[in-house]
Amino acid sequence: MSPELIIALLAAAVQAGTPILFATLGEILSEKGGVMNLGVEGVMALAAFAAFIVCHVTGSAWLGLLAGGLCGVLLCAVHSVVCQVFLGNQVVSGLALTLFGTGLSNFLGTPFVGQNTGGFRALAVPGLADLPFLGPVLFRQDAMVYLCYCAPVAVWFFLNRTSLGLGLRAAGEMPAAAAAAGLRPQRLRALGVLAGGFLCGLGGAYLSLAHTHLWTTGLSGGRGWVAVALVIFAFWRPGRAVLARCSSAGSWPSSCGSRPRAPTCPRRCC
Repeated sequence: MSPELIIALLAAAVQAGTPILFATLGEILSEKGGVMNLGVEGVMALAAFAAFIVCHVTGSAWLGLLAGGLCGVLLCAVHSVVCQVFLGNQVVSGLALTLFGTGLSNFLGTPFVGQNTGGFRALAVPGLADLPFLGPVLFRQDAMVYLCYCAPVAVWFFLNRTSLGLGLRAAGEMPAAAAAAGLRPQRLRALGVLAGGFLCGLGGAYLSLAHTHLWTTGLSGGRGWVAVALVIFAFWRPGRAVLARCSSAGSWPSSCGSRPRAPTCPRRCC
């Protein structure tokens, strides 16, 4: 196998892993707050269509990206209301969200199948793009890939170095203690679900704006389910999510402290 082919394959792998990493980080935020969201597949599918149609109409890839993120927020807001206000089952609500998102995206997108959109194009980073081997693989990508490089660091910093992030973790691991400390677990959980939905929406938007530059049915292709599985393989840690997306197997850590404890919400909203 020639070096040129290896470089091309690795560059394609970085592109293919970008939407999965966005969705994995989004699900980590949601589950850190104690709310499991199995609707990631549906969120990505409908966000991909929302991003495509907005970019197709306006010609702006950034507006399309914003539309995809907001679509993810809207869908996950429904999931949050069902699970926390009406105390619905998280698994059932997530599966319903997947069915709704994939079905609606296919229904609305049927007239646009095969149509192209502008989206994001490759941007070479001056200096870094000329590095041997790593330059063509990592630094001749589109803007969303570069955003993907920063996203795990930002999520890690939020969860471990900000009071809001620490409060979110407390609301997910021990909501009764968080409430006793003066926090509002329900609001913090809603924040985690909405922030996670935004990241999942960005992952869906990448599919239509950068990965394919066109619309077709079934664009998510099961990537949302892969992201849900990778949350477990990454042990709910943003840094490990970068490596977990490249792995197809994993095992539980020996220390039970690495796995989030089950929420014990006094309202039994979990």
